[in-house]
Amino acid sequence: MNQHRVFMPQDRREFLRTSAWGAATAAAGMGMSRVGSAVTPELTTPAPLPTRPAGIEVLMPRDRVPLSFIIDDSTCLVNMGHFCTPQFATALPNRAEYQKPWRSWPREIPDRFVRQFGQWCAGQGVKGKYSIVPNPACVGWLDRELPGWSRSDLQSSLKLVRDLMLPNWDIHPEMITHTRVIDLKTGRPMQQISAATMENSYPQEKKSVDELAAYLAYALRILKNCDLPCEGITTPGGFGNSMKGELPIAVDQAVRDVYGTDLPHYFKYVISGDQSTEPKLEYLRGVGSDDVRLTVNVPAGTGDWFGGWQGDSLSEPDRYCNATATRGRMVELIERRQPAVMICHWPGMYSNGSEEGFNSFKRVVQSLASRFADDTIWMKISEIARYWAAKQLTEIRREGNRLTLTAPFAAQRYTLQIDGGSGPVSLDRGNDRTPLREATSRSTLDAGTWIANDQNLVACFDLPKGTSELVLGATS
Repeated sequence: MNQHRVFMPQDRREFLRTSAWGAATAAAGMGMSRVGSAVTPELTTPAPLPTRPAGIEVLMPRDRVPLSFIIDDSTCLVNMGHFCTPQFATALPNRAEYQKPWRSWPREIPDRFVRQFGQWCAGQGVKGKYSIVPNPACVGWLDRELPGWSRSDLQSSLKLVRDLMLPNWDIHPEMITHTRVIDLKTGRPMQQISAATMENSYPQEKKSVDELAAYLAYALRILKNCDLPCEGITTPGGFGNSMKGELPIAVDQAVRDVYGTDLPHYFKYVISGDQSTEPKLEYLRGVGSDDVRLTVNVPAGTGDWFGGWQGDSLSEPDRYCNATATRGRMVELIERRQPAVMICHWPGMYSNGSEEGFNSFKRVVQSLASRFADDTIWMKISEIARYWAAKQLTEIRREGNRLTLTAPFAAQRYTLQIDGGSGPVSLDRGNDRTPLREATSRSTLDAGTWIANDQNLVACFDLPKGTSELVLGATS
């Protein structure tokens, strides 16, 4: 990714407005966010990136296109479509989408469905991000009580997320309630009820980075109390639109403070058209030192064309990819060899009990696999963020048949293409030398293997943090 490229993401709400059902689902509320123009000097002055020798290129992991699935508005048990709609109707009474018959929608998305979804995705290798709203629609606190459900119900639901979802899904808070803004001094919603006191449009006036970080940290600490790990956050709707430049700094502060992660990331934006869907390295500092720090902005590349945030829309799976995987936005991104990240809302998967959205999603996954199984790799959002940080920031020096790699971040399946290289290949770190195996074909390339032709050599290996050497050709 060119660090100097102008990043012009389409906001999540505007993307939905362009869909067939956008007018009905894309107003403020649970819709997508509008991009503002606030910036800070830390983001507008790109840090210099390490130089690379000619003839060496860092490819995507396993030389495959990353796929991921971002799920918004998910939490334990609470159907956010049912509980959020009347709250948005009070704050924004003139919006038609909030006048829908929410009372007829189920109040719960049961753990039975979470288990069914998680098990199917695990069987297909699907990975992504799964939000857990800490105080969903002000119903209750996941680290305390969830009125309407027993404590054992809540604990069982959290355990299911830890046991089933965590291996393949990043957990993000989607701020504290996804509806009402919480007064951090009292732990109660703001007394006023208006668009100004809804998280989807918070804050409407400038605040300090510390104030914004404190709000994010409040949400993160609740999930930490639930024994759920987090390396990043998802913004609800237009949260942070007035502080877009400060947001990555606040994410960095909050995630590092609460969880101590070395590489925070966040999801806010949707990319459309011909713009690149590669992650963006933000708030980057310390390049060339032993303490490189940054926040990674990982965008999605599609709209939500499944069941919508209220779970009452019919899916349009062909907009992601048709049955033969010859058309659709995901096909377009794969063929452009750019990260292909789908987005949906959890109520739209459940579809108020019909599971129509989930069934459409299964068809999309199977169609993509039928054509692109050897060209794609499912990854969590954090894995994409970490790979791109390593891809952009690892210093590479070449002396003869030795490549010295100085990596501020470890990355799995790190893949290098070296013009004119020849095997065998080994990875050295200190006194530890690990030989790589020759792969039988490009499709079998994986960590610990290499493959070569008359033009170049491609090596795939788990890159360690710090300094290591890739040795090409026979050595005495």
